[in-house]
Order: sequence, then structure tokens, then C-alpha cells
Amino acid sequence: MLPHFVVPQSQFEGKDSSIIAKWQIHKTQSRLVYYGGELYEYYPLGKYVVSAPGVCGGRPTFKYTRLEVSTILALIASGETIERVVQAYALSRLTPEAVREAIHLADQALVQSAEILQPAIA
Repeated sequence: MLPHFVVPQSQFEGKDSSIIAKWQIHKTQSRLVYYGGELYEYYPLGKYVVSAPGVCGGRPTFKYTRLEVSTILALIASGETIERVVQAYALSRLTPEAVREAIHLADQALVQSAEILQPAIA
């Protein structure tokens, strides 16, 4: 894995001001790190699942990849095992823990959606 580190705010001097301004607005929620020699901003949805505005249109991906969570969940829903999916995406360094987290986050989102709709139904 390529090294990454959290960028101290003092290191922003002379950097692209639009990125810095955007980060300033969301700094309590987002993370800004150097990864692979470039700034990478993401919103952690979990330990392994993130939403990065500059990656896949901000749709949830596995951290430091362009692998969309929905792709992996669709494979699991079609009957593939976690182990087979992880093997198929070995080059992306996908782990069983990351897939389990994605399933858990999807479950939480479904439950929360139902809770939001229930008052409208009643």
C-alpha cells in the first residue's frame, strides 16, 4: 500500500486555494490526506468505506480505491461469497472486513430509511 498521512493545516500554504477552502468548510467531517503523491479528500462512512468527492462522483467506494461499494454489494446479492469477491478483486486490496462493513452500512441505511418513512405511513 502506498504511504499516506494526514496533512497538517500549516502545510496548505501555496496549495490550491479551492481545495483548501472546501476542506475548511467540511474539516470537522472530512479527511484530507496525501495518497500516492496527490491530495485525497474523503468523508469516512466507516473504517473502510468512504465518500470521496473526486472519486466515482462521490458515491461510496472502498478507501483509496475506485471500487464502488454498490458493485460489491450487487455481487454479494447475486449469490457470490465474500471470499470469492475478495479473490476476484485482489488487485484492489479488498478485504473481507471491508466487505462486511459495506454490508453492515447498507443494512443501517435500509433501517434508517424505513424509520424515516414510518411517520409518513402512519
